[in-house]
Amino acid sequence: MNTAISRLGVAGSIALGVICLFLLAIIFAPYVAPFPEQGVGDPNIASRLLPPSPEHWLGTDAFGRDILSRVIYGGRVSVTIGVTVVIIGLCIGLPVGIVAGYSGGWIDETLMRITDVFLAFPALLLAVLVAAALGAGMWNCIIAISISWWPWYARMARSEVLVLRGQPYVEAAQVMGVSHPVILVRHILPAVFRPLSVQGALDFGPALLTGSALSFLGLGVRPPTADWGEMVNAGRAVFPDRWWIAVMPGLTIFIIALAFSMLGDAVRDAEKSGSHDH
Repeated sequence: MNTAISRLGVAGSIALGVICLFLLAIIFAPYVAPFPEQGVGDPNIASRLLPPSPEHWLGTDAFGRDILSRVIYGGRVSVTIGVTVVIIGLCIGLPVGIVAGYSGGWIDETLMRITDVFLAFPALLLAVLVAAALGAGMWNCIIAISISWWPWYARMARSEVLVLRGQPYVEAAQVMGVSHPVILVRHILPAVFRPLSVQGALDFGPALLTGSALSFLGLGVRPPTADWGEMVNAGRAVFPDRWWIAVMPGLTIFIIALAFSMLGDAVRDAEKSGSHDH
């Protein structure tokens, strides 16, 4: 394990440490958050709009809720959105790309033209359009982002399969009469899944940002559930006088997205160096 961490480099190790602390905080939110009841939405009007202090490290919002507690609980929502979007995107894009690249012909052409229809729209714009049609809510937000996410995985999987299907071990399996589904599952899928899983790690930060953007626009999680994008939007009305309401969750989004991006880059570089070693 020490060897694996050392291969991430300094930046990757720091990013991994930040992410681990963040995940521990949201997992044990009821014990870590200073005011758990405010983290889940209970107001405390007597303490509204207080600046950062020893009692409220990140200040309080317009309803008197502790922002640090809201940030910790909001992390649960953001992680759920980011992880679920990447998983759904892989579950749709991976089989579509594998089938298209391996089959070729009209199947490949049909699947790729469908993929191109989704790729014709900017990802954020398509997510906004779908979310607006479905309405606000966490799962509607996840569905909206996933619809704009899977085509990239399909394209990447197809390009990998186009290389793999000409490999001697795949051709040998075909000559020996191994069925196509067995070839896809046993030989193609493991080789394709590895680079796509690395891409999924890289995409977690952008997925998290997209979820926060939808919440900022009022198309994500509904109040009083804590969500970073919604918190930034709520602080916009009183910015800059009550700057901490928008800045603190916004800074959290920046740090976590950057950490996942740095970790993804480190994992990708480690994969490349490992492949070169072999």
